[in-house]
Amino acid sequence: MARPLVLACGALVSELRAVLASAELAEHVDVRYLPANLHSRPEGIEPALRALLDELDPGRDRPILLGYADCGTGGGLDRLLAERPNIRRLPGSHCYEFFTGSSAFESLHAEELGTFFLTDFLAKHFDAIIWQGLALDRHPELLPMYFGNYTRIVLLSQQDDANVVAAAREAANRLGLGFEHRHVGLAQFHTAVTVALSDPRPARVVA
Repeated sequence: MARPLVLACGALVSELRAVLASAELAEHVDVRYLPANLHSRPEGIEPALRALLDELDPGRDRPILLGYADCGTGGGLDRLLAERPNIRRLPGSHCYEFFTGSSAFESLHAEELGTFFLTDFLAKHFDAIIWQGLALDRHPELLPMYFGNYTRIVLLSQQDDANVVAAAREAANRLGLGFEHRHVGLAQFHTAVTVALSDPRPARVVA
């Protein structure tokens, strides 16, 4: 049987490596990362994954985990799963959900609908992924269009890093939003990844 393959968002490199190492899976799976800037261009995620799948899984029979939630694809990844029963993906609508767990994320979202979430990676790379990715460096007049309905930024941190918290706070200041920090760690992400890689049943979203 072919080695399991993980096709993951480039924004998850540090966290996925940590989980695979702690679960002693790093030597038993192959991993390929897609560009992290697809976070701001989710319409490109499904085509990029299809191209890699055609290259790396031509027989459509290799166990594959997509290191993505829905991530703004509008159900595109679930349509891909329906076509290829050897593929699974991580739970939820966005990466924030598999970092917190679905119940905790739903509570966070419900308590204030105008919440913009950041992970460690997005806080550290706010300029490249969000500010420049949304062309706000060239067209600051777009800021109200993108963020006019938001009231706060919530950093969902994976590591205890004061520099990440400072970067997220500065991002909130630049956007004119309130700031909160919730440390979530890697426990929920660890569970989602290891369950997906150990479960031999046909591919479905892993809750």
